[in-house]
Amino acid sequence: MPIRTAALPRVLTVAGSDSGGGAGIQADLKTMLALGVHGMSVLTAVTAQNSLGVQGAWELPVEAVRAQYRSVVDDIGVQAVKTGMLASAALVETVAGLLAGTGAPVVVDPVGVSKHGDALLAAEALDSVRTKLLPTATVATPNLDEVAQLTGVRVTDENGMRRAAEEILGFGPRWVVIKGGHLPGEAVDLLTDGSAEHWLRAPRHDNRHTHGTGCTLASAIASGLALGMDVPTAVQGAKNYVTGAIEAGFPLGGGIGPVDHGWLTRPSSGQTAT
Repeated sequence: MPIRTAALPRVLTVAGSDSGGGAGIQADLKTMLALGVHGMSVLTAVTAQNSLGVQGAWELPVEAVRAQYRSVVDDIGVQAVKTGMLASAALVETVAGLLAGTGAPVVVDPVGVSKHGDALLAAEALDSVRTKLLPTATVATPNLDEVAQLTGVRVTDENGMRRAAEEILGFGPRWVVIKGGHLPGEAVDLLTDGSAEHWLRAPRHDNRHTHGTGCTLASAIASGLALGMDVPTAVQGAKNYVTGAIEAGFPLGGGIGPVDHGWLTRPSSGQTAT
């Protein structure tokens, strides 16, 4: 086998660990591998987590997060960064400062609660997310619960998704994906920069094993950006990848199982994420 002489595009995830392997850093790195980029990580928190919920969470010191980030970026470099669980105002502000000086596309997944409803962001950190983190984002990817946390807007239909997008864009990201997966009917997301609108629709699969969808989507978008795609192309490819991963989601433990990050390479898969 010939030795590779050129590095793969590099994507850095700044997020928490999911000990059950379905979300967080673990989901991010699996997604990056599946989509053909080199994944790297800055760990912000450790969780005790399984298919039933989050039993405990411990954030890392600011110094440890900063040191990990500088270690990777200063030596290896990055073509895109994705953020996930940041837990506290101190971590949000530290990471926002690091991102502002990096010069690579940033995908911000403003993680507030887990799939099971467990809080993953301190209430006092919300203002730091609004004023420090979101302005660094090339793309922000809130779900409807996170929209409500950040803006107070309760979305019940597609018109509400437009209003939510306006509110989030007001905090400074260049693009926003409002994820409408919690609405009834087909799985619809809205991508907009305040001018162009892209409605991304997919059939809703009858599968409750959807743990890790938000982390996976954000990481897939970051992977697309690192590969040189424009934002609409990266988001559409990520939507396709996540839809396939949800369809292939599998039971694990006694609760909600994960999406299948490796569905593209399963022998039965005839689908593509592009």
